[in-house]
Amino acid sequence: MAGHNKWSKVKRLKAVVDAKKGKVFSKFAREIVIAVKTGGKDPDANPRLRTALLGARSVNMPNDNIDRAIKKGSGELEGATLEEITYEAYAPGGVAMLIECVTDNKNRASADVRITCNKNGGTMGSAGSVAHLFQRIGSIKVPAAALSADDMTDLAIEAGADDVVSDGEEHTLITTVGQLYAVAGFLRERSIPTSSIKLDYQPSTTITLTDPATARQVLELYDLLDELDDTQNVFANFEISDELMDQLDT
Repeated sequence: MAGHNKWSKVKRLKAVVDAKKGKVFSKFAREIVIAVKTGGKDPDANPRLRTALLGARSVNMPNDNIDRAIKKGSGELEGATLEEITYEAYAPGGVAMLIECVTDNKNRASADVRITCNKNGGTMGSAGSVAHLFQRIGSIKVPAAALSADDMTDLAIEAGADDVVSDGEEHTLITTVGQLYAVAGFLRERSIPTSSIKLDYQPSTTITLTDPATARQVLELYDLLDELDDTQNVFANFEISDELMDQLDT
């Protein structure tokens, strides 16, 4: 989803609420475990772990939580064996969704995603049916109050970012996967605050929802999938205008 419409603000509010509940910490802990498991616990030699640690610290995840996740990933602490899997689905209106899960039980995760889709107007897709509609990117968010849009654009170019999108609340720097850590480090060296640093999926094409009933169904399905215990991230390719969001809010 693009960052220009009111839906992006809804997601940011949800992120704040989730953080208060500890859900964001849990997601970062799982990502750290997987990153260490697949690439080792040395951040300098493991770009995925570097990205996970930057993201965890950007939401003020306690160091004790981070250390426990690293030890679980390296086998120094016992814990359930986690695996990652991405499910593909269609929401009402032909909206494409990618659901990233980290789980200790793939059968449970798959069943939860399938049942949630089936009960809420969606359908599970076969492998590859949706993934080709998205590209992997790096995403860094900077509060708009930190600097002007023009200054952020100049800094993004100097840092090596591919693009920057600004609205009244934040600047979003888009990078290649390989450049995410370098750009984040560039900002950190200049004391530029960040509210989010992560790998993301960006849709190559989007669907603009105009029917209130369909939009409401899509948002409900998105939320329900995001709230599943094993869900790490949900990505979708829909747009909702400010005017339609105002209707849905009433």
